[in-house]
Amino acid sequence: MTALDTLSDTTVPGTPAMPLARPLDPVTLAVLKGRLEQIVDEMDATLYRSAFNPIIAEARDACHGLYHAETGATLVQGGKGLPIFVGAMAFAVKAVIDKVAEEAAAGRAALAPGDVFLFNDPYLGGTHLNDMRLVQPLFRQGRLFCWLASVGHWLDIGGNVPGGFNARATESFQEGVRIPPVRLARAGVIDEDIVAILTANSRVPVSNRGDLAGQLNALDLGEKRLNALLDDYGEATITAAFDAFTARAEALMRDAVAALPDGTFSFEDFLDNDGIVDTPLRIALDLTVSGDRMTLDFSRSSPPCRGPLNIARSTAVACCYVALKHVFPDVPANAGCLAPIDFVIPETTLLGVSAPKPVGGYTETILRVIGVVFGALARAVPERATAGPFGTINALSLAGHRDDGSRFVMFSFYGGGLGGNPESDGLNHANNPISTATIPPVEILEAAYPVMFTQWALRPDSAGAGRHRGGLGAVYEIEVLAKDGADVFLLGERGRFAPFGVGGGLPAALNRFSWQTDDGEASPPLASKVTDVAIRQGRRVRLETPGGGGFGQPHERPPALVARDVRLGYVGREAARALYGVALTETGEIDAAATAKLREGAEA
Repeated sequence: MTALDTLSDTTVPGTPAMPLARPLDPVTLAVLKGRLEQIVDEMDATLYRSAFNPIIAEARDACHGLYHAETGATLVQGGKGLPIFVGAMAFAVKAVIDKVAEEAAAGRAALAPGDVFLFNDPYLGGTHLNDMRLVQPLFRQGRLFCWLASVGHWLDIGGNVPGGFNARATESFQEGVRIPPVRLARAGVIDEDIVAILTANSRVPVSNRGDLAGQLNALDLGEKRLNALLDDYGEATITAAFDAFTARAEALMRDAVAALPDGTFSFEDFLDNDGIVDTPLRIALDLTVSGDRMTLDFSRSSPPCRGPLNIARSTAVACCYVALKHVFPDVPANAGCLAPIDFVIPETTLLGVSAPKPVGGYTETILRVIGVVFGALARAVPERATAGPFGTINALSLAGHRDDGSRFVMFSFYGGGLGGNPESDGLNHANNPISTATIPPVEILEAAYPVMFTQWALRPDSAGAGRHRGGLGAVYEIEVLAKDGADVFLLGERGRFAPFGVGGGLPAALNRFSWQTDDGEASPPLASKVTDVAIRQGRRVRLETPGGGGFGQPHERPPALVARDVRLGYVGREAARALYGVALTETGEIDAAATAKLREGAEA
């Protein structure tokens, strides 16, 4: 069934027939593609400019899109929102569609223009509880035409830990307030009782109220812009364009898969632990290519864990979508991408859990899923392989009270190095491949919270060595300025399993976190996760993030590039000698004879 078929499913009696579609020549399709993407980009921009919390306003941890009237499938996404949200939102919209159907079957109020649904349930197309979703129908002449949706990361939604990243959660109730799909607005009228519940269950209610208003404004603008486009071209033409875009994405993905060699390619990687039990968690993938279809089978992954490193099936599918989009960037981003892809994600694994298994650390798990997709494809087509990225958002929260008594929750994610690839070195201090988000600027964080960054720098010798080395990680050191100090919480990864290299490239440095105490420096017993650390005023926490893995044999890297890396402080002299086989003089010049001897010895 196409989007065109669904237009009469939800209608007001007596509505006029829909006019026929205009011919869709390539120029018209290109114009419509640009205008539709512009609508979603404007929705993104509206929220970024009006949100109260820096994670949306500066880091752009949000997303908007247009979705199929009946199936909820992605029709259009913008270029600014988080790709992981785009993949998950199709499941979220379908959850709302099912909710509407249940209400209709029970004889309750029918769907109407101006209705808005709100929810954050991570098992119904959500990701984790902080990510609040708003879904709104768009009607044309009494008919449901499509859905608009908005998602943004709210700073705090209750739970045991300020900011929501509770590394010791054993059920979702300890992570915050879980909200099923509910009508936030009926026919354009906001239910203030629901807003009161939302704000009462947050440590920063003003921030959440402002973010909610920003999301509502984004939906309002999207509705106006899409109505204007529909007035220009008509519903039938735009619907036909949606079908054409989806068909093109499917055809391009089939071509991309068909170009891969047939066979099964396996790869696995590990999470440090689940925050409760200090045992590694396996993320294993068997990727099978058969003609123009691909199967991603995660059956060998670890079972559901006690801690918050589980994810729901919808989230697992969404992060596979992100991984494939990285590998095949020319494929348009809509539901057609996944048509040739089959998923095997058993409920017996930590990648397909249901309530109330905790999922607050989903970001760490999806990064490992994306990594194993990269790793499996690297074995299928080594010439296109990309080494492992740093693979942790390092969800670090500092919470407490300002000197005036007001509450603050500073949550942010932090950068690291991306993996080396066939064309170049990995990026230094980049964001993770789950998103197009940016790392919040130090000036914004210092202005918003009682903290001071005493260091924000690249981390030397953190990149995996290779013909194309990985990107460098970073060093962040944060001093607490509030007179009553702050509580510190970290939910990270890569403290024990380094980002992998490919093609002979070496792994990157491990993640490292520490804080100052009366007895000196302390580090988490579980390497990358800690809760309930109290820091006094003037004390500091220090985060050293991983780099990316290396691509190709390190001794194949031109000595001139190694010398440059040493000169820039990226690589130390000892590492240049030991890892790359490059000897330097006291002035930093290449010692050609010593270098040749080092490399000859390594080859022998």
